[in-house]
Amino acid sequence: MENKFNPKDYEKRIYKEWMENGYFTAKPDVTKIPYTIVIPPPNVTSQLHIGHALVNTLQDILIRTKRMQGYNALWIPGTDHASIATEAKLVQKLASEGIKKEDLGRENFLEEAWAWTAKYGGTIISQLKELGCSCDWSRERFTMDEGLSKAVEYVFIKLYKKGLIYKGERMINWCPTCKTSISDAEVEYEDKLGHLWYIKYKVKDSSDFVIVATTRPETLLGDTAVAVNPKDERYSKFIGKTVILPLIGREIPVIGDEYVDIEFGTGALKITPAHDPNDFEIGQKHNLDIIKVFTDDGKINYNGGKYEELDRYEAREVMVKDLQKEGTLIKIEEYNHNVGTCYRCHKDVEPAISNQWFVKMDGLAKPAIDVVKNGQIKFIPERHEKTYYNWMENIKDWCISRQLWWGHRIPAYYCECGNIMVTSEMPDKCDKCGSTEIKQDEDVLDTWFSSALWPFSTMGWPEQTEDFKYFYPTNVLVTGYDIIFFWVARMIFSGLEYTGQIPFRDVLMHGLVRDAQGRKMSKSLGNGVDPVEVIDKYGADVLRLSLTLNISLANDIKYSEEKLELSRNFLNKIWNASKFVISNMDMKEIFDKVDSKKFTVEDKWILSKLNELIKDVTICIDKYDIGIAVQKIYDFLWFEFCDWYIEMVKSRLYDEKCENKLEAEYVLYTVLNNSLKLLHPYAPFVTEEIYQTLNSKNVSIMVSDWPLYKEEYDYKKEESAVEVIKDIVKNVRNLKANMNVAPSKKTSMIFVTTTKKELIKDSIELLKKLINIESYTIVDTKINIDKKSVSIIVPEIEIYIPLGDLVDFEQEKIRIENEIKKYEAEILRVDNMLANKGFVEKAPEQKIAEEKEKRDKYIEMLNKAKERLATL
Repeated sequence: MENKFNPKDYEKRIYKEWMENGYFTAKPDVTKIPYTIVIPPPNVTSQLHIGHALVNTLQDILIRTKRMQGYNALWIPGTDHASIATEAKLVQKLASEGIKKEDLGRENFLEEAWAWTAKYGGTIISQLKELGCSCDWSRERFTMDEGLSKAVEYVFIKLYKKGLIYKGERMINWCPTCKTSISDAEVEYEDKLGHLWYIKYKVKDSSDFVIVATTRPETLLGDTAVAVNPKDERYSKFIGKTVILPLIGREIPVIGDEYVDIEFGTGALKITPAHDPNDFEIGQKHNLDIIKVFTDDGKINYNGGKYEELDRYEAREVMVKDLQKEGTLIKIEEYNHNVGTCYRCHKDVEPAISNQWFVKMDGLAKPAIDVVKNGQIKFIPERHEKTYYNWMENIKDWCISRQLWWGHRIPAYYCECGNIMVTSEMPDKCDKCGSTEIKQDEDVLDTWFSSALWPFSTMGWPEQTEDFKYFYPTNVLVTGYDIIFFWVARMIFSGLEYTGQIPFRDVLMHGLVRDAQGRKMSKSLGNGVDPVEVIDKYGADVLRLSLTLNISLANDIKYSEEKLELSRNFLNKIWNASKFVISNMDMKEIFDKVDSKKFTVEDKWILSKLNELIKDVTICIDKYDIGIAVQKIYDFLWFEFCDWYIEMVKSRLYDEKCENKLEAEYVLYTVLNNSLKLLHPYAPFVTEEIYQTLNSKNVSIMVSDWPLYKEEYDYKKEESAVEVIKDIVKNVRNLKANMNVAPSKKTSMIFVTTTKKELIKDSIELLKKLINIESYTIVDTKINIDKKSVSIIVPEIEIYIPLGDLVDFEQEKIRIENEIKKYEAEILRVDNMLANKGFVEKAPEQKIAEEKEKRDKYIEMLNKAKERLATL
């Protein structure tokens, strides 16, 4: 092993060895139990961020553990084409070159998109490899691969034929920035400070007015009614009459509808069916006209009169001024309300009537709810089930068409006669009228439509491949809680509908990675972390440990530079301890001659602690307590193995005549070897490097057997004994440190105990090495013990050490007298300073307070020194 711990020396070399040996590859094998994970596919053109690092580290921990436990472990990797995000980036890139998407045309644009994907698509894959991910890279998938695209097409056609996919005019969410429809799941609601504008609508042929309050005055251009509650005595007399629309002068009816809340606002509601989902429902009920007033990019259209071509927010400002001039604006109030924004560009979305493709959700949602309620699929932590139920029980039909070019083009074909044909290939002619003038739908499918098929389309479905039959359903999905709606729910109902099986058994939800102060990482705060830079500086193992050490997946995760340092220091300690162990492996070739009867109390203690660790870590990982498991490994290796056992065993290793030197080496090897295996899923590179040096260069830790609990290593009596020994050692060392006595100074000791005599006798040789006992006695009572002794008390044992063994009285007396002089001089200095009026008048109050505090401290230290002198 190299002298210094430096991950750059071995990480790339080791990963190459793993790849060359095919350790990540899995094939159907009926003699083994399959264990399968599919990666949440990152966007094909994305870069590794800290969230990717966390979710993929968690998956790798599970897959490496199961592989070592003998499962046929398969982790399928891949990337997502990410329609909106990728197209937006490409449009931005083309715009910087002075090129518009429309100028290129669809085919040329798609050529650019594929070139863009080829150029940037491999970046995140190479970064996942740097992280140490043990995916089966021979199975890498992309959502627009030929096989996955066929699965998407197959599903669309199948659902269409079943009547579960339809096209129609519905109220949808429209993003004017991305210029596409988005589903309800893709709308993020933000609490924003806005206004309520109170506007009066004049009743025709009357001096009366109906006052409405609105957060969006620009939409009055599309008003087709004013609604009031029939039970509202203020307005019921106006039902059936008409009012004059401000600014426009168009007549619109006053209608009665119990939907209107009498207590909210003014109790009168302007109805704009084209731009509000609730207004749309009321409009359908009352057969109102639908007047669209916005263009696809959020400007006022031809229905807006003089406001045409103004941006929606510019139009608002101009119209408010015009309403004031007209005298129809009564007042303006500040008002906090939830505003829907696009999850991609974070700009405000518009509710809009549009002719789109939808999936009927009623029949799909119930089975997906049932499999969670009956325990076939479990959410970890369980509280996320509530979010899932809330979404699924209130789900609306899913809008799946997107007004984009990059993605899976909808396999629907239109004839001029109005006939729609849904088929895998363009028909030669219309199957209704025989016309050959046929055009394919211009839209593509929602990215999540293809992602919903990911757990099985990646295995060759809809073909009944050997992979699909053997590895599906998968075992666990590891993902963030923020995409329950986008992805998790859709995979569940898709798996049930298309394969007849659940897509996974467990859904492991992790929290968000936040900074040390608990803030979300963002560019604006400047608190983001680049995992690639961290790997370059510290190595992948340090990053992986820093993300998992003592975390709770039930909560968000605080990430800090201190955790990186802590993780590096830990691995550095393991590196140095391993070098020590390996350098003392003289008799490994005769380990078969080890005699367990020669195990000392400390040997049995560490073997028993290791045994307990193996059981605990295995249980924790099975329960997904991943942070607790690695904390237990950390504590055992740092405190029990490195700090205690190695120190306990050193003298036996250095003594060639020691009768149980072989057993000492064997226990060191056994504990280190098994500890490395437990740590391997978390820190794969450093454990591989040490393991191959400890064992054989031709043996990889990642295909070694996971450690098992052994009854024969259950040494509870010795465990208890060594805990007492450690307690004695810590107390004696603390006493010496407090009395400024060198740890190496030998002393006599008297042990007073009635219950622990045998323990002291059995452990005395170990205690002699650890706390330098020159001579000792064991007695039942403290009668006749010299009063000039200091005592230490541990459970059921009192220990007395003659003061003369610890202190040279004359030298100590001189040292304390010098201390007293120093404290008296400091007190005098402070007194003189505080007696100086010039100082007190000019000095800051804080400075005076600090000096007074120093004086009190010196007086306390002086008194203690005088007490020690009196004792001597």
